[in-house]
Order: sequence, then structure tokens, then C-alpha cells
Amino acid sequence: MCGIIGRVKEVESLEMLYKSKRSEFIIVYGRRRIGKTFLVNTTFAKRMTFAYTGARNQSQRVQLQHFAEQLKHFSKSKFAPELKNWEDAFNQLKILITTLPTTKRKVIFFDEMPWIDTPKSSFVAALEYFWNSWAAQRTDIMFVACGSATSWMVDKLIENKGGLHNRITAQIYLRPFTLGECEQMLRANHCLWDRYTIVQCYMIMGGVPFYLSLMKSEESLVQNIDRLFFAKNAVMKNEFDELFNALFNQADKYIDVVSALAKRREGLQRAEIIAETSFSGGGLSKVLDNLERCDFITSYSKYKSTIRNTFYRISDNYLLFYFKFVRGNNTKDNLYWTNNLSTPTVAAWQGFSFETVCLQHLAQIKRKLGISGIATNSCSWRKAGTDASQGIQIDLLIDRADRIINICEIKFSQTPYSISKDYENNLRLKMAYFIEETKTRKSLALTMITTYGVLPGIHSGIVNNEVVMDDLFAD
Repeated sequence: MCGIIGRVKEVESLEMLYKSKRSEFIIVYGRRRIGKTFLVNTTFAKRMTFAYTGARNQSQRVQLQHFAEQLKHFSKSKFAPELKNWEDAFNQLKILITTLPTTKRKVIFFDEMPWIDTPKSSFVAALEYFWNSWAAQRTDIMFVACGSATSWMVDKLIENKGGLHNRITAQIYLRPFTLGECEQMLRANHCLWDRYTIVQCYMIMGGVPFYLSLMKSEESLVQNIDRLFFAKNAVMKNEFDELFNALFNQADKYIDVVSALAKRREGLQRAEIIAETSFSGGGLSKVLDNLERCDFITSYSKYKSTIRNTFYRISDNYLLFYFKFVRGNNTKDNLYWTNNLSTPTVAAWQGFSFETVCLQHLAQIKRKLGISGIATNSCSWRKAGTDASQGIQIDLLIDRADRIINICEIKFSQTPYSISKDYENNLRLKMAYFIEETKTRKSLALTMITTYGVLPGIHSGIVNNEVVMDDLFAD
């Protein structure tokens, strides 16, 4: 579709559902700013029968007034109907639909549906009745429900235990853009940065289309970051609070959890989260599930660990940057990023952030290694240190069904990475400890994931495979 970057599979799914011979109830969901509304509106720009967007923090009366205005618009009527409740609203929607030719597909789009469901509104019950008693009996309805509050979309629609149980016919979950898709979007907006700069941008903004749309092509990345995060009235400075309050009821609980996770790069176990937040039980499980559904956090286990040893870590690039450099930053330096870009603190953050970017592009790494078709389990491994020795950390290992384990070392640098004698010895020691501790009988393949590759030298022979920055941009 013209105007859409990426989202090829999602557009194909929507077009296939449009051509269906039955009525379809479709859920499009994902975190805020990810492009859900743009996807649906652009795909069905000239084929929309009715569209309505919920209003945040507005009463049922206001929501119904807006709905009536949309009925007036799409029916080309001179008057908006009077609606007392959501049953009235859906009855009027049925009247609009029945005036159209039976041979024409009717695309009905409800955007920001969680905001429509105000307390005591009975909106979901009215929707259930509309679908079960009328729309599902037809063959020409394409009902698309969209919302950023992922927890509401899952609880009230996808996992509905009432009248909508098993009524959802298709789900489309929008994930953040990959590096390749970000490059496409930046190029479409006349931003001609090289890939090294795009990776740095991704470390901060992630693959969130709205955030990328804020970039000005006439400014450098550093200037953009200062303008967006550190200048007076910077638009991204308050994004965190707005984001969480828009997505979650009782947002404070979610903020407490991510604030705790932000304190440790490898993440926390459940017991550690409880200790940090004094928040436990089923409520904590729901918060963790909802954060993971929004791609804010990732749960993972260390090599050969049990489910009880599950760790949770922040996996959203924006959140990682916000907690490291924005939250609690009281310097009032409008050029903070310009003035601190070359500091050791930023250099250390870049190294960790590049690891996060690589973990987000595991499919591209496997493709470069030629193992896309091999069953794998990706995880981390750590040997705790003692008073006499330092701990050992493997941030990514790819355990393969063909009895090989890729031990991945991830390095972010401005030039090809040079392996010194000490670093070679460290790598050999790391692999020896891994074999000793895990008792693995699989072969180990040391894999270097870097920006510009490994500089050939007398110590680089230890490397079995290389993945470079350009490989992460593959489709």
C-alpha cells in the first residue's frame, strides 16, 4: 500500500480478510505510537463504511455524541441521531449498514476502543449483542477493533469469557520496526543518515514510528536528541508519564515495576521485583504480563535454568534511554547530549544498548549465520563471581538443535574491533568455564557481533563467525 513502510504481512492479512466470504471480527493491537491507526486508515482509505475513535477520559455522554456525529458524517445526513446508550448507537449503526448494497464489503473501524468502555457504560455488552445477534449472521461485515491499552484488548476481547468468547476471527499485533524498516522510514522522510547513526537512533527511539517521525532531516542525530529530550518544553521529556497513564489503569504500579527493572541491566527475578516494589501475587503477574505484551519488558531464562529462575528485563529502547539519561536529570542543560556524548557513561550505555538492539534482531543474526531453519533456544549465561575471582557473563548464546552453541560476543565501536591478547585469553577462559559449569558436550562456536567487523590479527583466529551491523538491517 502506498504510504505504508514495512507491515507487509499485516497489510496482506487485512486484504485477505477483506476478501473473506464471511463476517470478520479483527483485533489490531500493540503499544501506543506504533502505527495501528495509520495502518488501518491507510489500507482502507477509500473503503471505510464507518469509523469512530474513542476519546480519552471522556464520559459516556460525550462518547455517544461523538458517535452520533460520525453516523451523521458517514450517512451523509443533515442531523445526528440522539443516542441514549450503546444499544441505541449500535442500532443506528445497523440502520446505516442496511442502506448499503449487499454486494459491498462493510468496513467498520472502532479505534481506541478501551477509551470507549467508560465505567458502567455497558459498551462491551452492547458490542457482544451487536456482533452475535446481527453482524455475525451476515457475510459482508469487516469489524476492526483497535486499541493501545493492550491489557484491555486482551482481557475484554481476545480472552473474553462472555458473549465474545471465541468470536474474534483474526488478531494482528503490531511490533516495533526493525532496523531495516527504520531505515526505510528515515529515507522516505529525506533523512540521509548512515547506518551507524541509524543504529544510534534506534538505541534511543527503538522502532516506534511516531518517535522516528519527530526526527528533522536537516538536523544531526545529536541535535535531534537535544531538541526532543533536553531542550525547554522538549516533547519527549514527558512522554513516559503520558505513555503509561494512557496504556494502563493504576499506572503507578507499572511505573514502579519498570523503575525497579531499570536499576539492573540484566533484569530482576520475581522475588527481587517483590523486594523492590512490595508488590506481589496475581497483581504482579498481571502487571508483568501486560508490560511484556506491550514489548516494554522481556522474560528470559538463563541457560538450563528452570522457570522459577525467570528474569525480567526492560527491552524497550526508549525506556532504557529515559531511565538512564532523562528521568531525574536536573541539569537544565539544553545541549546535554551534545556535551556528554563522549563521556565514559554514554560509551558504556552504548555498549549495553547495542546488545539490546542485537537481541531484538535475533532473526537477522540467525539468517547471517545460516541457521534460520534450525531449531534454537536463545538465552544468557552467567557464572557468579567470588572474592577471589570476577563473574563471567555471556549475554547471548544460541543453543542449536544440530549440537552447536554459538557463544556471542557483542561489541559496539566506531571502527573494526581489534582483539587483543588479553581479550583472546578472556574469551578462552569464558568458554572453558562454560563447558566446566554446564557439562555441555556440544561444540562451541565463538561469534562476534560488531558494527564494522573484527580487525584481522594474530588474536582474531579465535572467532568462528562474524555478524556485522549491516546484517542487522536485512529484511
